[in-house]
Amino acid sequence: MSENPQNPQNPQNPQDPRGPRGPQVPQRPQDPRSPRVPEEQRRPGSPEVPEGAGAPEGPAAPRSPEVPEDVDTRVFRKVEAQPPSAPHHQHRKPSGEGAPGAVPGSPAAPGSTDRGAREPVAPPPAAEAPPAAEPPGAGGRDERGGRSRLISALWPPRVTRAQLVVALLLFGLGLGLAIQVSSTSDNSALRGARQEDLVRILDELDDRTQRLEDEKTRLEKQRSELESSSDQAEEARKQTQEKERQLGILAGTVAAEGPGITLSVGDPTGAVESDMLLDAIQELRAAGAEAIQVNGVRVVADSYFTGSGDDMRIDGTQVAAPYVFKVIGKPEDLEPALNIPGGVVQTLEKEQATATVERSAKIVVDALRPAKRPDYAQSSSQ
Repeated sequence: MSENPQNPQNPQNPQDPRGPRGPQVPQRPQDPRSPRVPEEQRRPGSPEVPEGAGAPEGPAAPRSPEVPEDVDTRVFRKVEAQPPSAPHHQHRKPSGEGAPGAVPGSPAAPGSTDRGAREPVAPPPAAEAPPAAEPPGAGGRDERGGRSRLISALWPPRVTRAQLVVALLLFGLGLGLAIQVSSTSDNSALRGARQEDLVRILDELDDRTQRLEDEKTRLEKQRSELESSSDQAEEARKQTQEKERQLGILAGTVAAEGPGITLSVGDPTGAVESDMLLDAIQELRAAGAEAIQVNGVRVVADSYFTGSGDDMRIDGTQVAAPYVFKVIGKPEDLEPALNIPGGVVQTLEKEQATATVERSAKIVVDALRPAKRPDYAQSSSQ
């Protein structure tokens, strides 16, 4: 081997200016499957490993090469080893061209100044620090922030045209339902009525409508007769007399007769009040009564009832039980009007009074009321 003039100190490696290397210690290749044994356990004299021996015996741990006793072990440095998963043939690159690469885990020669040998051992990675505790009150701030965002999203409300139309429709529907419920509750008195009672009430309404239609037809006929008659004065006189007779019946100034009913009310306990008799008069008028007489007193539009029991009075005239009503009208309408559920007859029977209704083909109402001259009202041409 020839000397290198550029580096006389190191004839083995002409490009290495660091001087002669110490004797190289042979090393067995490391098995990547076996765990690496720390160098402190491989050194001679270690309390855990017998002197002169390598790693503890085992199929996976390679034996450490023996180091001559004349070599100072203080110059050894722990070199970063390759990961166990790396193949055993991968070695660290040499620091210079032509220099033999240092095998990880092999001891460096005495006096060697290799940079890899002088490299300090990297400290083991520190354990991952636990996450910082959330400062107190952070959850409350997030909750308040979420609540404020919710409130800002809901108020003020953003109403679109479609929502406004739907709201108006719902309001109208609710109003209609309320009106329907109110009208249904007004007719609650007829809910418990029997089917024949309801049919009778409908017949009464039909008869009343028919009477009004007949009255309309009669008046139209009179008008046509007056317009077409040659002697209009005589025809007018006849119609005037007929009208006076009709008004006299309604006013109670003339007697009347015709079909109708007789209502007899007995009051053995004196519990009948004046308002009960007035209710009976109102029901009869609503059913089409044209003339009414009670115990010899003609009942007209301006009649009034006062007192109770033995001191019952009609238009100031005292009357006593039994109270007999003579009514002229259509019997088929008058009788059901008194016998409807919750009507006059049932109300009187609840007060321990008796009430009987009889139909008759001829009822005579002969009680009269004196005609009163109006003091202020006068006839008009209109």
